[in-house]
Amino acid sequence: MNASVSAPDPTADRATLRRAIAASAVGNATEWFDYGIYAYGVTYISAALFPGDVGEAVLFALATFAISFLIRPLGGIFWGSLGDRVGRKSVLALTILLMSGATLCVGLIPPYNSVGFWAPLSLVLLRIVQGFSTGGEYGGAATFMAEYAPDDRRGFYGSFLEFGTLAGFSLGAFLMLSFSLFLGDQAMHDWGWRVPFLVAAPMGLVGAYLRARMEDTPVFRAHETASQARSSPGLIALLARHRRPMLVVGGLVVALNVVNYTLLSYMPTYLQSRIGLSPDEALAVPLLGMLFMMLFLPFAGRLSDRIGRRPMWSFSLIGLFLLVAPLYMLMGTGLVGACVGFILLGLLYVPQLATISATFPAMFPTRVRFAGFAGAYNISTSIFGGTAPAINSGLISVTGNELMPAYYMMATCVVGLIALRFMPETAGRTLYEDPFAR
Repeated sequence: MNASVSAPDPTADRATLRRAIAASAVGNATEWFDYGIYAYGVTYISAALFPGDVGEAVLFALATFAISFLIRPLGGIFWGSLGDRVGRKSVLALTILLMSGATLCVGLIPPYNSVGFWAPLSLVLLRIVQGFSTGGEYGGAATFMAEYAPDDRRGFYGSFLEFGTLAGFSLGAFLMLSFSLFLGDQAMHDWGWRVPFLVAAPMGLVGAYLRARMEDTPVFRAHETASQARSSPGLIALLARHRRPMLVVGGLVVALNVVNYTLLSYMPTYLQSRIGLSPDEALAVPLLGMLFMMLFLPFAGRLSDRIGRRPMWSFSLIGLFLLVAPLYMLMGTGLVGACVGFILLGLLYVPQLATISATFPAMFPTRVRFAGFAGAYNISTSIFGGTAPAINSGLISVTGNELMPAYYMMATCVVGLIALRFMPETAGRTLYEDPFAR
């Protein structure tokens, strides 16, 4: 720890802290709003922008969705390195505008029967822009919030970033579902599916405005004042000098995001195609579950400030490992069982979700915090998170066993527990220290 760097008073300006929370959370909400409307509107998007029959078009649309995950690591390293050099605020103002602008433009793409292959090509290009900007958005927002929050309440304040995650996804899914119910199938195919995409524009402008009004984080400003070094290492140098935190974060993210994308993205498909729920029921179950998760996030974040991050992750990973298979069996009994099973799975996942932005940024020193976190998080997410729906579906097809998603989740929980063994406890500790330097 540099003796010339002193921590600012975390209670000096609560209004500034609240603005920092809002500025961070609204970007995450915008990111997951896009995932929600795309995941729940994929049938309409595929019919409008892709050729071929329904099955082929949906497959193309899902493949295009996956492109954003492939590009995310590049975005994470680019924006993370830039954010460690010039500051978190400037990068976050730009990433949210790129992200929301690309989402808006998806709703403006002409249909395939008007412009031919330019329609799917435009969607691919916009998904690349979204993935590239998203690669910096989450790591930057979590770093921004962590560096503003008081050391002894970082878990509580950080939980609101994940509240934004679920709120954005729920809003996107709810809008797409509501338009489908009120407009009917024909209107949705003609023009209705586009409207939710247009909502991204005001969300992005609000987020950019909130971020433009903020100063950069106290931790980054103190580091900038004390240090003459402005460079941030690339991926190879990060792996060489900060291999341990990157491996720990990457291992934890394997468990985190397989659970996340299975519950939020794949579950509607699973409930409809494997359990036999109607399309509306399959969409309503995750929305209900996410509501319960949102209610408990701040409580889990506050508890992590009292007992530590490691006990929270241990409880979640062990609980999921032991109970995911029985809860999948419960979901297979019908609508009520699906609701109860999903809610319990979601509540077991909450101790991980609530503490991401308090846990991961604290593992890196300030000079490489944005790049290290964004790089490790997005590489692991690209390999394991974005592929989780396809792997789950493929495992069921190969084995014929409807419980394969549960077994896959159990395997990733083991990976998470191994990584957790090497994670230092950072609750209550200052971000001016490197926990792996001890």
